[in-house]
Amino acid sequence: MGRAGDSAADDGAPPEPPRKKHWHEDDGADLSKLNWLRAGVLGANDGIVSLAGLVIGVAGATTDHRVILFSGIAGLASGALSMAVGEYVSVSSQTDTEKALIAKERHELATMPGEELEELTTLFERRGLDRPTAEQVARQLTRHDALAAHAEVELKIDPAEFTNPWQAALASLLAFTAGAFVPVLAITLAPADLRILVTALAVVVALAVTGILSARLSGSPWPRPLIRNVAGGLVAMGISHWIGILAGRTL
Repeated sequence: MGRAGDSAADDGAPPEPPRKKHWHEDDGADLSKLNWLRAGVLGANDGIVSLAGLVIGVAGATTDHRVILFSGIAGLASGALSMAVGEYVSVSSQTDTEKALIAKERHELATMPGEELEELTTLFERRGLDRPTAEQVARQLTRHDALAAHAEVELKIDPAEFTNPWQAALASLLAFTAGAFVPVLAITLAPADLRILVTALAVVVALAVTGILSARLSGSPWPRPLIRNVAGGLVAMGISHWIGILAGRTL
């Protein structure tokens, strides 16, 4: 006979399967990777739509293959560099602001620790903890790492992880370039009489892929993002093409 202390495995019962992790239980590293993936998908999407509008617009104005190709190459280069510079400036500004806030918080912890402890306690009370529990949690976190506690609870910043602006710039440049290659290659390699159709189809497929990836990364159903992404691209290409036709006839 089995004893009361025997495990379920001793009674022949199968072991409990490992509990699945919910998306909101991912650690900081996982969430950081997810954010990078989202940014990559959005960057590629920008490259697809921007260059599709450019080359199809130019193709509406002229049938010269070299002009279309050179316009696409110039647009790809300028767009990718613009994305990289913009991302570098944006992330640098954000990082500078976060570092300044961390420095201010470090100074306040050194000069007024009592006030900072009370502030942390109040923040936990606002989250629903009663006063004794909030004070106990605040004291324990302060003893463990006061700066990290205040940075994460008060400022919503992880002082151990600042985004590298150079990495962000490179990621934006590569993502935009990867997306931009789709319409540029499609309109360059397609037969002259099928350029617009082949490019439009290639762009629709590429936008459908980025729409599905964006939905999967955000955990939402994919049909609506897919339709929204493809529709936006078609509208951009259509308007650009007609502007190109109008410019080609009047200029």
